[in-house]
Amino acid sequence: MTETLTPDICVIGAGSGGLSVAAAAASFGVSVVLIEKGKMGGDCLNTGCIPSKALLAAGKHAQTMREGAKFGISLGGEIKIDYKKVNKHVRSVIAGIAPNDSVERFTALGVKVIEAHAYFSDANTIIAGDYEIRARRVVVATGSAAFVPPIPGLAEVDYFTNESLFENTRKLSHLIIIGGGPIGLEMAQAHRRLGSKVTVLEGLKALGKDDPELASVVLENLREEGIVIREGAMVAAVEKRGKTGVRVTITVDGETETVDGTHLLVAVGRSVNVEGMNLEKAGIEYDRRGIKVSKSLRSSNSKVYAIGDVAGGMQFTHVAGYHAGLVLRAILFRKKAEVNEAIIPWVTYTDPELAHVGYNEVDAAAKFKNIRILRWPYHENDRAQAERKTKGLIKMITNKKGKILGVSIAGANAGEMINMWALAVSKDLTVQDVSSYIAPYPTMSEIGKRAATSYYIPLTRKPFVRWLIGFLRKFG
Repeated sequence: MTETLTPDICVIGAGSGGLSVAAAAASFGVSVVLIEKGKMGGDCLNTGCIPSKALLAAGKHAQTMREGAKFGISLGGEIKIDYKKVNKHVRSVIAGIAPNDSVERFTALGVKVIEAHAYFSDANTIIAGDYEIRARRVVVATGSAAFVPPIPGLAEVDYFTNESLFENTRKLSHLIIIGGGPIGLEMAQAHRRLGSKVTVLEGLKALGKDDPELASVVLENLREEGIVIREGAMVAAVEKRGKTGVRVTITVDGETETVDGTHLLVAVGRSVNVEGMNLEKAGIEYDRRGIKVSKSLRSSNSKVYAIGDVAGGMQFTHVAGYHAGLVLRAILFRKKAEVNEAIIPWVTYTDPELAHVGYNEVDAAAKFKNIRILRWPYHENDRAQAERKTKGLIKMITNKKGKILGVSIAGANAGEMINMWALAVSKDLTVQDVSSYIAPYPTMSEIGKRAATSYYIPLTRKPFVRWLIGFLRKFG
């Protein structure tokens, strides 16, 4: 017997965005149905952001122990890595966060949680398990999954994606990674620091979406740690090598080569989760990038919104959270809200980290006239010297009046420092605004203030300014 539910809001997908919508709406006393066919918390908690950062943290601790001699500290001999305990650390981090995303918590909040696959039977009806849901508004937050490219031979070999990598409990002797984007390079560094040999194969340019000047800081350090990064290496085929190995055939500058390893990780991007949802029956337009939405995240079915990865834009957990806030304003308060991707920051959590918000140099130059590029290096920062974290720089783009258009940082703690610049970009702050705040000494964040202050250096060389200073001196 099918039971009909008529909530105010039906949320499909219990990842970051869907959970945010459900929790916030329920806190206002709104009736909410939340549908999830997999694990609560979605990709971020179970197979993405959280386990990857936990693994990176393990690798960072290993590297810190290796580098202790720089500070006069030595353990003596090689460090020992217990791969089962590393995996236990990863699982325990997930377990520590899971209660916040659990069925029990959301049920206690007043949300009706249905653990089943959801699909549309018509423009107004969703079927999930033994329930038929007719909601005033629907929010699709089904996220994305690892994209597996149609590489010849790939289906015949064992390989990891982010959905299986964090189940591993043993050393990977030689990990070959297909994909030189943030996920591929983060996992490359984590495994290299945990004792694996690592080769990254990237068909175009590694970290190709980031500022080349800052990306080079990260890539140089990864190579110094022993990671082999092959750019312009197009993967032509994959095959088994012996009983446990894998061989990848690549073409570089028209020449064919092979790369042999013991394990393979595919990290070439994401594909949105829309399969089996019968979006056509609901009048919802979509393509391979996701559900087609307006700037207010509304689909072609006016009752249905899409947020996060499935909305076809930037694929970050914090973007899903941002989207959730926008649709809640629209659904609950009828307040018009539009996505502004120019204020969304992102971070690659390698060491050094790479963070960005706003316009990059190329896009800013194309849209604005007379932009200014301001830089300040880590090695001129006292805290960076004390920590021996002197690789990197901040790069700030402003217009001719000093408005901050974009900021990129490559270096230690870049992911934390970008928060201030995300605020600056979102609030249209200027270098004068930033120059007037007081940074505690010694902190790495001072590099940002130094970069902003450098905007005024040309003034010190202007004849009129020098004349004015001299003239004012005459009055005592």
